[in-house]
Amino acid sequence: MKQNKSDIPLKTMERLVTYRRLLQYLASEGRAFVFSHELAKLANNTAAQVRRDLMIIGHHGSPIRGYGVRPLAAHVDRLLAQHEPSRVALVGAGNLGRAILAHVGFQLPGVTILAAFDSDEERTGRVIAGVRCYPVRELESRVVELGINLGILAVPAAEAQEVAERLAAVGVTGILNFAPVPLRLPQDVVVDEVDIGLKLERIALCRQ
Repeated sequence: MKQNKSDIPLKTMERLVTYRRLLQYLASEGRAFVFSHELAKLANNTAAQVRRDLMIIGHHGSPIRGYGVRPLAAHVDRLLAQHEPSRVALVGAGNLGRAILAHVGFQLPGVTILAAFDSDEERTGRVIAGVRCYPVRELESRVVELGINLGILAVPAAEAQEVAERLAAVGVTGILNFAPVPLRLPQDVVVDEVDIGLKLERIALCRQ
């Protein structure tokens, strides 16, 4: 029976994205098989959780050899390919935004950054890392025109909430927020916060 993405818990789907990336890395290193405890260590997870996740998607390994790396990667890839392609807009084309464009404008399956927005006229009207940068005043019209469904915020903290609300109001259902401030949005908008300063501070404290 064909496995449907909608049948799988969201947290499992999130872990599958991580597993896929790790399996692709292992395949590039020439690994043919991987045990659940090895994949768990790479994913900062437990072997039991890995086995549960893979059982949910109907993939079983061998007690002797573990999981076939390439077959498992292909299985996960087919499953994740069922979702609606992510059409992404980046808001904030400063130093951080340009770094994100240069890094994410790469080989992410099913994810395409179609537009960037900024309030600085020196950055608009240009193509940055292959992405056209528009004035932020055109945000709503361009998001609708391009069918954007996911946003990346690389704006100052004081601007993040307003920009996020503008994106949500025109149909964006997922936001990756690099601004160091929590967002308050409707429950049907998925938000993930990436506070680089906070993560660095945590690492610095933990190593002391």
